[in-house]
Amino acid sequence: MKKGKTAVIVGAQWGDEGKGKIVDVLSENYSVVARYAGGHNAGHTVIIGGKKFVLQLVPCGVLRDGCRGVIGNGVVLDPMAFLKEVATLRGVGVRIDGNLFVSNRAHVILPYHRMIELAAENAPGRVKIGTTSRGIGPAYEDKMGRRGLRVVDLLDKTLLRTHIQNACAEKNMIGHALFNSEPLDPDKMFEEYAAAAEQLRPFVTDTASMLNKAIYAGESVMFEGAQGTMLDIDHGTYPFVTSSSATSGGAVIGTGVAPNAIETVIGVTKAYCTRVGGGPFPTEIHDEVGEKLRAKGNEYGAVTGRPRRCGWIDLPLLRYARNVNGIDWLVVTKLDVLDELGEIPVCTGYKVGGKKTADIPADAGGYEKIEPLYERLPGWKKPTEGVTEFSKLPEKARAYLDFLEKESGARIGMVSTGPDRDQTMYVKEFVEVVEAARPGKTAKAK
Repeated sequence: MKKGKTAVIVGAQWGDEGKGKIVDVLSENYSVVARYAGGHNAGHTVIIGGKKFVLQLVPCGVLRDGCRGVIGNGVVLDPMAFLKEVATLRGVGVRIDGNLFVSNRAHVILPYHRMIELAAENAPGRVKIGTTSRGIGPAYEDKMGRRGLRVVDLLDKTLLRTHIQNACAEKNMIGHALFNSEPLDPDKMFEEYAAAAEQLRPFVTDTASMLNKAIYAGESVMFEGAQGTMLDIDHGTYPFVTSSSATSGGAVIGTGVAPNAIETVIGVTKAYCTRVGGGPFPTEIHDEVGEKLRAKGNEYGAVTGRPRRCGWIDLPLLRYARNVNGIDWLVVTKLDVLDELGEIPVCTGYKVGGKKTADIPADAGGYEKIEPLYERLPGWKKPTEGVTEFSKLPEKARAYLDFLEKESGARIGMVSTGPDRDQTMYVKEFVEVVEAARPGKTAKAK
C-alpha cells in the first residue's frame, strides 16, 4: 500500500501567524490533523461563515467533516480545559465522539503546575517571560525531570492518588518557601481529577500507533504546530520562549511518526510581524503606525487577550525559520492589514558594530546590539481584503509578495486576505501538493 501524504504546518515567526485558519482551510484535503506540541496556551482562531471558533487544545481539523483530530504525546494536556473545549464544540454541533483522540503518553497539567508558574512569574527579581500562566512550563519541567503524570497514569486511580499526594507535598513546600503560596488540597484534587479521567477515558488511545497505521494505510495526515519558530525551546529567542519544540522537527517527536514520514513543510508568516509578551523584537514599531496595525489586524491574544507588539517583517528571521524547519512553501496571512500604508519597510539584514550581518543572535542580549536594515517598498493604498485571485491584487501588493518570496528563499503557495475560509488565494503548484493528499477534494487555484 502506498503511504499517505503528510504535511507539517509551522509558525515562521513568534506565533499568532494565522495557523488556525490555514490548518482549517487545508484540512479538507487530509484525513487526520494532529497537534504535536504545546498546550492550552496556544489559541488557534478559525472563522467559518462569520462564526468564530477559538481552539486551544483540539486540532482545527475536527471542524471539517471526515477529518479526525489527534492530540499527540508532545502536548501537555489540562484535562479540565480539554473537557470544557469538547463541551463547547459539542454544543455548536461539531462531531466529537469517535472523531477526536488523545495520546495515552501525553503529560498532564495539574493545579500545582499553574500555582508554581504564576508565583514564579510574579516573584520579585525574576525575569518575566510573559507566560500565559497556564502551567505549561512547569508541566514540561516535570516531564523532563521524570516526575510527570501521563494520561495513561491519570486513568489509574491508585497511581493517581499516590502521585497527587507526593507531588502536592513537594509543590506545596516549594510554593510556600519560595513564593508564600497557599497550599493545595491533595484529596480534593484527586476527587476532581479522578472524575475528569473517566470523562477523558473514551478519547484516550495509542495515537502513535494510530497515526503510523493511518499513514501506511494510505491516509493523509497533517501535523498542526503551535506557537512559532522563534518561540521554540531550542531555536527561539531563549529564554523568552515556550517550553516545547515548536519547529517542524517537533512533529516527529511529538506524535511518534518516523522522520521520513514528513513530506512537506508549510511555514505560515504574517505580511508583517507580531509578538506577545517580553523578549527581543528587532523590527518592533514604537509609534502610531504600530498602534494602527494592531487595531486593523485585531492584534490581541486569542487566549489571554493581551495586545500584541507589532513590527515590520524580518527577512533574516524568516530565512532562519526556513532553514530550521526545512520550509517548502510559505503562506502569507493578513496582507490586507497593510492596505492603507504608503510605504512598507522590510528588514533585509542587521548591522552589528558597524558591520552588516544576516546572522541571528543566540542570546537575547545579542538582539540589543543589532540595528535593523530596511528596504522601503511602496504601499498599494488599495483594498485587498477578500481578494481571491493574484491577478486582481494591486500591482504593488504583488511586488511586495514577490520580494518576500525572492528574499526568503521559499515559494509562496497561499495568501490570506481575510479571516474567512474563502478569503484565500493559491498558486497552482501548491494546489497540486495539497490535492494529492486527498484525491477528489481540492483547493482551487486562483
